[in-house]
Amino acid sequence: MQNSKSPVATPTLKRRLICLVYELFLLTAVVMFGLLIFLLITQKMSQGVIEHGRTVVLFLVPGIYFIYSWTGSGHTLAMKTWRIKLVKVGYASVPLKAATVRYLLGWGWVLPALVICWRFHLTSKTQVASALAINIVAWGMTVFLDKDRQFLHDRLAGTRLISLPKPVKADKAARPAQA
Repeated sequence: MQNSKSPVATPTLKRRLICLVYELFLLTAVVMFGLLIFLLITQKMSQGVIEHGRTVVLFLVPGIYFIYSWTGSGHTLAMKTWRIKLVKVGYASVPLKAATVRYLLGWGWVLPALVICWRFHLTSKTQVASALAINIVAWGMTVFLDKDRQFLHDRLAGTRLISLPKPVKADKAARPAQA
């Protein structure tokens, strides 16, 4: 969908959700690597330190991955694959502050459900999965509240996702036009 104020197209919701699923697979590998390093470093420490440290790693490693990717190229590997880029209007690249705010607000996809599960002692797989599913659908629906079809965290962070064009293949670009 294209807005008259923006010269570039916003990726479809379907494309963004597929990219999100792919991102989850890639992020799992990144986080597991971060946890491996953490556990190798802390293997002789007390269990309390390890438990709290694991939580910190689970928060910081994705943050470093996303913020580094967004402030550098404007996209993660999954976003690059699906030709989606994060931009902030008026900037050549996404500023560190905007990327950090977007990362923190992006926790809106899961954090409310996790807080509800903790508060009401919901611990079964079904309860947690249901809470997460409801939260994810509710957060995803925020796209329909925005005139530019941006998610709530993008609107609040002042960023937006744009579609990148399909790359032109070298052999097609090199051939002269046929009449």
